[in-house]
Amino acid sequence: ELFVYGRDPLDATQPAPARFPARQSAAACRAVVSLHQLDPAKVVFARQNPRAVDAGVFHNDVVAVGNLNVLLYHQRAFAELAHTTQQLQRAWASLDAGPLHLLRVPEARISLQKAVATYLFNSQIVSLPDGSMALIAPTESREDAATADYLRELPQRGTPITQVHYVDVRQSMKNGGGPACLRLRVALNQHEFTSIHRGVILTPELFAQLSAWIERYYREDLLPDDLRDPKLLIESRDALDALSHLLDLPGIYNFQKI
Repeated sequence: ELFVYGRDPLDATQPAPARFPARQSAAACRAVVSLHQLDPAKVVFARQNPRAVDAGVFHNDVVAVGNLNVLLYHQRAFAELAHTTQQLQRAWASLDAGPLHLLRVPEARISLQKAVATYLFNSQIVSLPDGSMALIAPTESREDAATADYLRELPQRGTPITQVHYVDVRQSMKNGGGPACLRLRVALNQHEFTSIHRGVILTPELFAQLSAWIERYYREDLLPDDLRDPKLLIESRDALDALSHLLDLPGIYNFQKI
């Protein structure tokens, strides 16, 4: 497990970002390890590069993305890069799970600023049925010449990543999210999967129902003055109530009409 933090209040010798505050703390990372009772021998703590934080990298998924035994990361991602990669190799070796592929993207190929602007590392690496992997990248990565050149070469480097695909996720970003928000994955075995509430499992039928719900309840425009209009509150409550029924969730959203 790789835990990335931006600050450690107990270590005053560490240089801090000059422009933006570092969000993740070392203490929070250690608390997660303790609460989940993880094996310390298989855990690596890495500190964000302050330069990356000041470039807008509030979360490390803007400069690194991984899947199983592959980690694609920018040269400026970590403060102590050599130490971090050594610790990753040590921890991986303890698993006896084959080779570890650490793919460093040099600053000379893609600058830190360009990596942030093109959302290269907001990509998702997925495993394919044949055992290889594919990188699913935002279309911004294809529109930049240097980034596109790098990704064109990536499948030829002899790593598990053999394919690169592009997806337009601009709507997500314009609405306050981003590509990284779309790549959350939770690995489940069959027993765990069957234990999930069935109402939230996406099916073609549920997709059609959700699409109709969006068309009914989402306004085309939302202006500042609308926030003072009680009608917006009523619409929002109605929408939430309808969604809870649609997903067959407990009826806790049955609001009384104003």
